[in-house]
Amino acid sequence: MNNRNRGKNTGDDILFGSEKQISRLKLAVQDMQYLLTRGYAEKAASDLVGNRYRLKTRQVQALRGASASDRQIQNRKQKEQHISDLKGETVYLDGFNVLILLESLLSEAFVFKGVDDCFRDLSGVHGTYKRVNQTQRAIELVAAFFQKAEIHKLIWIFDQPVSNSGRIKQLILDFAIENQLNWDVQLQFSPDKFLAESSGIIISSDAWILDHCKVWFNLIDYLIKEENLSVNLIQCYDE
Repeated sequence: MNNRNRGKNTGDDILFGSEKQISRLKLAVQDMQYLLTRGYAEKAASDLVGNRYRLKTRQVQALRGASASDRQIQNRKQKEQHISDLKGETVYLDGFNVLILLESLLSEAFVFKGVDDCFRDLSGVHGTYKRVNQTQRAIELVAAFFQKAEIHKLIWIFDQPVSNSGRIKQLILDFAIENQLNWDVQLQFSPDKFLAESSGIIISSDAWILDHCKVWFNLIDYLIKEENLSVNLIQCYDE
């Protein structure tokens, strides 16, 4: 086991750790939602809002992840499934998206709840996936969900071009065999497109996938509540 975590970046506490910064982010998300709803492109809107509130790069990243137009929010809500809808179904899971988000959450990195009630983090795969101390626990959490929801089959989808995708595939398959789980793992060259076009239920917090898929389930929201997970959470809007 290595000593890596997927925790906070140096400086994240300064960018996100005070009420003042969170209030500023909430105002920025409000403005961003307004602009997106009126048809502004995401880049143009985030540049405008980022400049107005003098946001740093990682704050702009959080802003983009947390924002959506009124139409996007409504569309995503209409397609969201309940836990009871998953029983006996085949479910497709956006591998790196879900795994890295769970690893970040378990590492006490900041996790952001957006206007669509999805959770996002500031980590990402930059050509290579590296297993961290929390990887095993993240897989175990997915397994607990799989069994409680009585899902027929879970298919993990990973990006073929990402280095180490073959290793994580094998790790998950070994775990599934060991625990007698009806899981499959596929490597796809265009996983976003594959998930968006799938007829099954999708698990992802990727905005483009949520906008284009048929139906989806908010796994992170479920796990936080069901498993009573401790989360370094920033709510990006006032309910």
